[in-house]
Amino acid sequence: MDHPLIDLISAKIAAAEAAGEFDNLPGAGKPLPECDDPENALLNRVIKENGAIPEYVSLSRELAKLREELAETSDRIERVRIMKEMSMMEAKIGLARGR
Repeated sequence: MDHPLIDLISAKIAAAEAAGEFDNLPGAGKPLPECDDPENALLNRVIKENGAIPEYVSLSRELAKLREELAETSDRIERVRIMKEMSMMEAKIGLARGR
């Protein structure tokens, strides 16, 4: 079943096209960029253009800091605490990636 406004949308697009409103757009005549995730392409572009990063990326950075901290720590109790925190961080990364 078509969207109830499909005819109106098509008419508006045709009128804009006839008026030349699509002429000289940035990237006109160039191929579309490759897209790994077409379902979320717009969302991913907006996130990228606004400097945001996915949650799993920021969590991965925190995990890297914990690994450095673990390498520099010799106290057994502190090492156990860091390893527990790393384990939780890895679980959060898995959830953020949708696994």
